[in-house]
Amino acid sequence: QVQLVESGGGLVQAGGSLKLSCRTSGNMFTFRTMGWYRQAPGKQRELVASISRGGSTNYADSVKGRFAISRDNAKNTVYLQMNSLKPEDTAVYYCAAASSFFKICTGRSDYWGQGTQVTVSS
Repeated sequence: QVQLVESGGGLVQAGGSLKLSCRTSGNMFTFRTMGWYRQAPGKQRELVASISRGGSTNYADSVKGRFAISRDNAKNTVYLQMNSLKPEDTAVYYCAAASSFFKICTGRSDYWGQGTQVTVSS
């Protein structure tokens, strides 16, 4: 059973930065796509960023230019660097792994982390 464990969340002031990490228990390279989602209270879960096995990335319009996703296959870890944070970025952030980009885009990832809280104060 694959496990994803997120870390790095916390409380930060608007304009600040945080870096989330997601470590997988298995060989991350076996997953075609890794992604970060977020869900704010009362809102639907949204895909924030994704990265393919080869390193191709995609971002939600709301975070383009501020967030950067990366992966270290040797460490079985995917990262989300979040800069210029805004109060509207406040949410629980989830890491996910999927066998296809379609699954990541449609929220049907194969494995999910437990989530880490990110709170941005104004």
